[in-house]
Amino acid sequence: MRRSNVAIPALLNPGAGSALRARAALNADARFRVVELEPRHVADAVRAEIGRGTPRLLISGGDGTLSAALGAAAGTALEIAVFPGGTLNHFARDAGIPLDDPAAALDIAATGTPRPVDLGNVNGHAILNTSSLGLYTEFVRLREHLEHRLTYRLASVAAAVAVWRDRRVVDVDLDTAGGTRGRFRTPLLFVGIHERILGPAGLGMRRPGGARALHILVVKAPAPLRIRRLAFEPRGRGIQGLVPEKAIETYLTSNATVEMAEGPGSIAIDGELLPAASPLRYEFVPGAVKVVHA
Repeated sequence: MRRSNVAIPALLNPGAGSALRARAALNADARFRVVELEPRHVADAVRAEIGRGTPRLLISGGDGTLSAALGAAAGTALEIAVFPGGTLNHFARDAGIPLDDPAAALDIAATGTPRPVDLGNVNGHAILNTSSLGLYTEFVRLREHLEHRLTYRLASVAAAVAVWRDRRVVDVDLDTAGGTRGRFRTPLLFVGIHERILGPAGLGMRRPGGARALHILVVKAPAPLRIRRLAFEPRGRGIQGLVPEKAIETYLTSNATVEMAEGPGSIAIDGELLPAASPLRYEFVPGAVKVVHA
């Protein structure tokens, strides 16, 4: 438990889904000193705090913001506190941070106990929850483009309809630590941190008490995709409802290499798009970073 009279630096992404609410709560609490910055500057700001010897840093934003921050803090003594500031806040929910009680969330951030948290890594980029390539990547790209003119919900609907009509596949070669090798034509390859549920009730969602590993799910082509559900049930960390369980091949592994026949392109990491060059080298990193819990 941390006790100090020095204000905890709080990095706030002002463009995140619930940034207005987060800003008001943080500015009203003298235990925190708010610094607003764009997501592309988060990693550098975290490294600067590490250089100053800051013991604890609060991050407020969506999973993409948190991914950048935790990746920069991995392997250091810096403790990362989380205050929900995004649209879906999957990581905060998994960490037990109250989403609807700002005072309780700030108490945890100020006085909670740090615990080691597992991450994934792909070509130098940290992964909190999921990474994917294929149709979901195209969906995110289109949605982000349309959000300049439409609301998040309308942009999601329009992007899902466009991707539904496309039905493209990607050619990938998969090589896992367990010796599994295969070549796939797939509309969607999904990588989850920790074992995922394979039943219809929560396909692709994190399995409570499951294996600590990368869980790779490859959708077979052709498959009866239901990608329009993305528009109405945006989850960002699972593929529940998008494809039948029988259409998936699945692997648990500590690392994997994915070769893309198309060469350089984009991948989705925690709901954000990043440029990527083949091969994609995925790695499971146990206890990579200290995150403050209740």
